[in-house]
Amino acid sequence: MQSAGGFFFGSPPLAASLLVKPLLLTALGNPLVDAPFGRRVDDVEVRCIPALPTAGALELDRPTVLALDRALIASAGDGAVAQLRSLAGLIAIVGIGDASDREPGDDFPGDVLTSFIPGDATAGTRAAAFRGAFRHAAALVAIRRARSTAVDRTRELAELSAIGMALTTERDLGALLGLILSHARRVTGADAGSLYLVERDEDGAPVQLRFASSQNHSLPSLPFSSYTVPIDYSSLAGYAASTGGPLVIGDVYMLPDGAAYRQNRSFDDTFGYRTKSMLVLPMKTHRAEVIGVLQLINRKEDPDAVLSSAEAVEREVIAFDSHCVEMTTALASQAAVAIENGRLYEDIERLFEGFVTAAVTAIESRDPATSGHSGRVATMTVSLAEAVDRLSTGPYREVSFTREQLRELRYAGLLHDFGKVGVREQVLVKEKKLYPQDLDLIRHRFAYLDQRTELEFERARADLLLAHGRDEYEAGLHRLECERRKRREELARFLDTIVQANEPTVLAEGSFEALEAIGRRTFVDFDGSMRPLLEDHELQFLMIRRGNLDEQERREIESHVTHTYRFLEQIPWTRELQAIPRIAYAHHEKLNGRGYPNRVTGIEIPVQARIMTIADIYDALTATDRPYKRAVPRERALDILSMEAREGTIDPALLETFIGARVFETAPVVTGG
Repeated sequence: MQSAGGFFFGSPPLAASLLVKPLLLTALGNPLVDAPFGRRVDDVEVRCIPALPTAGALELDRPTVLALDRALIASAGDGAVAQLRSLAGLIAIVGIGDASDREPGDDFPGDVLTSFIPGDATAGTRAAAFRGAFRHAAALVAIRRARSTAVDRTRELAELSAIGMALTTERDLGALLGLILSHARRVTGADAGSLYLVERDEDGAPVQLRFASSQNHSLPSLPFSSYTVPIDYSSLAGYAASTGGPLVIGDVYMLPDGAAYRQNRSFDDTFGYRTKSMLVLPMKTHRAEVIGVLQLINRKEDPDAVLSSAEAVEREVIAFDSHCVEMTTALASQAAVAIENGRLYEDIERLFEGFVTAAVTAIESRDPATSGHSGRVATMTVSLAEAVDRLSTGPYREVSFTREQLRELRYAGLLHDFGKVGVREQVLVKEKKLYPQDLDLIRHRFAYLDQRTELEFERARADLLLAHGRDEYEAGLHRLECERRKRREELARFLDTIVQANEPTVLAEGSFEALEAIGRRTFVDFDGSMRPLLEDHELQFLMIRRGNLDEQERREIESHVTHTYRFLEQIPWTRELQAIPRIAYAHHEKLNGRGYPNRVTGIEIPVQARIMTIADIYDALTATDRPYKRAVPRERALDILSMEAREGTIDPALLETFIGARVFETAPVVTGG
C-alpha cells in the first residue's frame, strides 16, 4: 500500500489486518501537510489538529499515528507528559523535531516515541519512520482486538458453562425445552425459535420429529399446538435431522432452486410474520445420536427489537454467522445431553410413580374402606404447602417450598400409611367396638335367654294348670304373661343398649351406667353354670369412650407409623426426596407431645409433617364410607380441628391457612374413603 509522500507502510499481512483507513494526526501548519503525498492520497487520512488529543477522543479500532511536534506539546501545558503517556499505549507517536534536531531534546518525552525525525528529514527517512509507526499502530489495534476477543471468548465459555449447569439442574422436560430455546436465542440474538424432538418406535428407530416447544419475541402470545414432521429432506428440521449437519440460511424466501427442502410459509401467512434468516441445528448426544432439532429464526442487530413489519425485518434482521453456528452447536450438544437426562429422569419418575401406586394399592386393598385416603391426603398436603408458600405475614411467612420439596411432600402423603400392611387385618378393618363374632355371640346369648324365657313361661303355665285347675288358671296365666313380657322387653332393651354402645364415636361421648348394670346381671347357662350377661372383655370393648379400639388395638394401629418409617428408610432416596421417611414418621405427632410414636413436641416436628397432620385428620373426619364411624360434615370437621388447635395438638397458624385458603376443597370427599 502506497501512502503520503511516497512512503510505504505495511506488508501484505499487516495491510490485510487494517480493516479501516489508517489515520495520521498532525499539528496545524505542520510541513507534512504540504508535502507531496504521491499518487494515492486516500490511502491514509491526514487530520490536522490544533491541540494534543485525549485518549477518549481516539478511534481505538483505527491504526493511528501522531506526528508530534513542539506546538502540540505546548498545547497541553504542564500535563503534556502525562497525556502523552496515556496516548502511547493506544497509538504510535512519531516525534518531529526542528531542522537542526538529530535526536529528541529534553522537551520531548522520549519514552513515548515510536521514532524521531528532524524537520528536514528526507522522504526516505520519513517513509521509514512512518512505515514503522503505522506497523506499531496496527499492532496496537490487533492487540486490543485480540484482548477483546479473548475477553469475549472467556465470557462466552463462562456463559456456556453456566448454561450447561442450568440445563443439567432442570428436571422438568417442558421447562428444560423452554430454557434451551431462551439461551439459544439470547446467545445468537434470534427473535424466535422452535424445538423438535425425535420420536422412536418400539425398537428405538427414529420415525418422526415432534414439534415440542416454540418462542417468539415479536409475537409472545402465540398459541402452541404440537404436530409432527417426517425425518426426510422435505423440511428444514427434517433435513437437519437426516443429514446431521447445520443449515444456515440468509433468507428462507430465496432458497436456491436445487434445494430439496422448503420452508412452510403457513405460519407467516397466518400470523403476519416474516421469517427471514434461519439457523437449523441437529442436537446430538455424546453417541452422535440425533435426539432433536433446534431451529432459530431472524437474528437481529438489536436483540430487543420487535419485528412488527416487513420494514422492521429488513432493517433489523441479519444472517447467522459462523460464530453463531459455533456457539449454538456447543449449546445444542449440552441441550441434547440435558434432554436425554430429562427423558431418563422422566422414565425414572414414571417407574417410581408406578411403585408408589402399587404401594398405595397394596395398602388400600387390605382396607377397602379407606380407598382414596392416601391420594386425598397427598393432594391437600401439597395444596396447604403451596398456600403456606404464598404467605406474607405470620409465623410461616419465611417458609417456602421448592418444586422438589413439594414432590417430596406428595410422595410422603401417598406413602404415609404404608405401614398398615404390618397391622393385623381384623384390627385394621374393625368396624365397631366389638368384633362381628363377639356381637354375634352376644346376640345368640340373648336369643338363648329369650327362648329360655318362653320355655320357663310354658313350664310355669303347665304347673299352674296342674296345681290349681281351670278355676285359678286364667288369673294366674295373666300374671305369667306379664312376667314374660316384662322379661322379654328387658332383654330387648339390654340388647338395644349393647348395639347402640357398640357404635364408635368421633369424640368421647356418654356414660356407661346402663352397660355396667347389664354387666352385673347374671344368668344360668344351659350347663347350669352361673354366667354374667356381659363378659369382662365384652364390657371393656363396649365402654371404649372414643372410636372403636381398645388400648391394645390402638397401640397396634399406632405401630403402623413405625412400620412405615422402617419400610421407607430402606429405600435409597435421592437427595431431593430423602426427608420422606421423617415426614411420614411424624404425621401423628402432636405439638403438645401427646401424639405418637415418639411423643415429640413443637419444633421437633417437621413443618411438612404438621401440614400433613391437618390434611390427614380432616380427611379421616369427613370420609363418607368409613364403616367404623359416621361421616362428619365439613363445618363440624373444621370445628373439631379448631378445638384440636386450641388444645395445642395441631398448629393453629397452619389450620388458619388451611381454612383461609379453602384447601379442603382441593380434594372433595368422595364415597369410598
